[in-house]
Amino acid sequence: MNSVSRWTDLLPRVASGAVMALLAVAAIWAGGYIFVCFIAIICGVILWELVRMLAPGQRRRAINLGLLGALSSIAAVLGPAALALPILLVPAALGWVWIRQDKRIYVVFAALILLAGFGLSSVREEFGVIWLSWLILTVAATDIAGYFVGKSLGGPKFWPALSPKKTWSGTIGGWVAAGLTGLCFTIILPGGVWLVILSVATSLSSQIGDMAESAVKRRVGVKDSSRLIPGHGGVFDRMDGMLGGAVLVLLVMELSGYPPGPL
Repeated sequence: MNSVSRWTDLLPRVASGAVMALLAVAAIWAGGYIFVCFIAIICGVILWELVRMLAPGQRRRAINLGLLGALSSIAAVLGPAALALPILLVPAALGWVWIRQDKRIYVVFAALILLAGFGLSSVREEFGVIWLSWLILTVAATDIAGYFVGKSLGGPKFWPALSPKKTWSGTIGGWVAAGLTGLCFTIILPGGVWLVILSVATSLSSQIGDMAESAVKRRVGVKDSSRLIPGHGGVFDRMDGMLGGAVLVLLVMELSGYPPGPL
């Protein structure tokens, strides 16, 4: 592959990425119901994409489960805390009944997608804008460094059976970028070296989310989860790493109360 064709997807990726970043910043800054609804829409669209990949002949069910996922995401945040998990699992349970193939894959991913959305809303509500910015920038640094380092250095593939383009150089580059992001945030956030370690762990979790989605796409034989975003494919393609990172942070929050806050 020559040096020009290697970067042909960069311009549409940057343009669409800038638009998504502006929307995300506006929603994060607004907080409250606006951010909750923003996350709910993302979760609903990802569920729609997931069902379309797993069961392409069930388009109406894809729409219904997407809408239900969005409503469940809102209800879990605004309703009683004790009911949050059962509410989030409703779309997964109905999908088990409605979807005719790959039921287990759908149930696992649907539950993780909605838990990740709940995690993002929880970080924004309980710990504030700065902690959420740390999470987003850590995952973004992982993705950006992985892309540029992998494209530039190449080398052995990380897991060619699942994702033939991802390399060890890009994977390690993502870890380093995430660690540096955490180090920068130690200036304004508590945690010290533990924040750096959590950043690297979040980076790894985001990469696992990326690889998990790649596994689903290879199983069903599609390149992208949809064509909604120029240069990126679908919302799931763009958010898979963020979902993985958010699930880890939600688990850390629930088990240890970390990260400390709010700020």
